[in-house]
Amino acid sequence: MKTYSISEAAKELNLTVYTLRYYDKEGLMPFVERTPSGTRVFKESDIGALKIIECLKATGMPIKEIKSFIDWCSEGDSTLQQRYDMFMERKASVEAQMEELRKTMEVIDHKCMYYKTALDAGTEDIHKNDKIGSFITN
Repeated sequence: MKTYSISEAAKELNLTVYTLRYYDKEGLMPFVERTPSGTRVFKESDIGALKIIECLKATGMPIKEIKSFIDWCSEGDSTLQQRYDMFMERKASVEAQMEELRKTMEVIDHKCMYYKTALDAGTEDIHKNDKIGSFITN
């Protein structure tokens, strides 16, 4: 079984050692074993769990709520509903973020086309009725 030091785990996850120590201090890594001298020893399953933590963090979930999820995992099957509900809420949140980003991309695509056309024509006058804010307000 492959194991990782904290620096190897940090590199594998593209995180800093400081971040992993912070996660440990916040109670997000109760599953990580330690040697008798206190050195953390990460297993493949720990790396997988940390990837889930990073995923939740990327959705904007606060550390406190991620800690609740970790606690539920430790409690076992009695918390399956809470964990499912939490992921359904995260899914809805990410879908809303994606919709906002899609709308943002529409504006950016429009402005790219606007400026490309103006550059090709050598003047912005080609867009007399489409100045800075018209796409946003239409």
